[in-house]
Amino acid sequence: MAQQIGTNLQENLRSLKEAVGNSNDIIFREFRTGDGDGINAAMLYTDGLVDKNSVQDFIMETLLIDVRNIDMTKKNIADILTVGDMQQLKDFDMLFTRLFSGAAILLLDGYEQGFSIGMSGIKDRGVTESSGEAVIRGPKEAFSESILTNTALIRRKIKDPNLWLETRQIGRVTKTDVSIMYINGIANDKIVEEVRKRIERIDIDGILESGYIEELIQDETYSPFPTVYNSERPDTIAAELLEGKIAIIVDGTPHVLIVPALFISFMQSPEDYSQRADISSLIRILRFLGIFIALLGPSLYIAITTFHQEMIPTQLLISLAAQREGIPFPAFIEALMMEITFEILREAGIRMPRAIGQAISIVGTLVIGQAAVEAGIVSASMVIIVSITAISSFVIPSMNMTISFRMVRFLLMGLAASFGLFGISVGIVALVLHLCSLRSFGVPYMSPLSPFILTDQRDTLFRLPHWAMYSRPRLISQKNVIRAKNQPPKPKPKNSERKGKAR
Repeated sequence: MAQQIGTNLQENLRSLKEAVGNSNDIIFREFRTGDGDGINAAMLYTDGLVDKNSVQDFIMETLLIDVRNIDMTKKNIADILTVGDMQQLKDFDMLFTRLFSGAAILLLDGYEQGFSIGMSGIKDRGVTESSGEAVIRGPKEAFSESILTNTALIRRKIKDPNLWLETRQIGRVTKTDVSIMYINGIANDKIVEEVRKRIERIDIDGILESGYIEELIQDETYSPFPTVYNSERPDTIAAELLEGKIAIIVDGTPHVLIVPALFISFMQSPEDYSQRADISSLIRILRFLGIFIALLGPSLYIAITTFHQEMIPTQLLISLAAQREGIPFPAFIEALMMEITFEILREAGIRMPRAIGQAISIVGTLVIGQAAVEAGIVSASMVIIVSITAISSFVIPSMNMTISFRMVRFLLMGLAASFGLFGISVGIVALVLHLCSLRSFGVPYMSPLSPFILTDQRDTLFRLPHWAMYSRPRLISQKNVIRAKNQPPKPKPKNSERKGKAR
């Protein structure tokens, strides 16, 4: 049971100093309120987490000067201090939680409770442009590491009182603030309750990033495909909330989680909704084509060149045979070496300083590829295939899904090297069956493709105009399904009709 705050100020301070090990960053300021008839008091705050100027102007000055003619024993402390965020504290556990969250703590002799005063002065990164989800047209702002800033950015997009926020602390040691945000009346109550249950079941000593929460609440553990969506863009999260999904915001990270997550959500970009419908649909077709190449490019090359040479035109077959003359490795080993080399270069480019990371990855790829061809280790055609595959993988908007496809690509390469096109066919069937078996908080992962829902195809492989997308996804939101009642724009009258009306 948590230790209660006593009425003896000195005993409270002694217990607090022992609990924090006399840490130098915990400031204890003892003073006496008002004049000689005042009472003993103490102000506690964490250096670096509190705005010292606000503490001096709104608390210390009031208690030392402005209360000289006030009987503190008969006056409510809340009526004296000119602060907005003020809470009563009964035990030390709540006191420490508020103390390390950026609040100033006021203790008074003779009072059996303390007072928490919101004076946070934590320096954050501020609202900057998203580095991982860049767009040409659309908002440029991104979340920061402050949970208050992130919730404010979402409320700026959705100005509705039905946007509800529930906050709880997860982690026995870190006591990280984790918030659930959803639109009441649109979100499915069963999914909201399931999110609550899964978060309340978390029993861990620390939560340092939203990835901790993602692993602890996801449906499928042994799957390469993510079943929890994340984004650092407020407009993306607002759009998902309007579809009836639930956002999970974790303090200390700019990545906000969204559940339930569908496979098609990872293939959509925020820019799809900023452009016209025809442009967005064309970009999506190119995106799915790139996904097909990124997943099957090396596998098809290995299978055709190893088992099915009769499928290659004669002139192209002669050219490929000439390139492979003197190559000591089979096509599978070639592709495996080049893929692993490119993955290493890509990871090195991410970890190295930004000023040289991109240049090193590009130059390294060109130099190694050219040198490998000249040395006769790999063929020029294999370098082309691996390069196109690597470039195509970047068309996937979500990095999590990109990594998933990279993992599956190696499995398909092994099947192609063992069984040819038959192995690829078996691998694709197994992949589709696995995807159709996944669920995210009870919602089928491949919906609205499987199960096929005709009304939800307006924003899947293609994007229809906004006036045509008048309903929310059926399997996610079963309340307030209609979100638009706009009519399609009326066509302009023809010239003959205009002349007839003029006459």
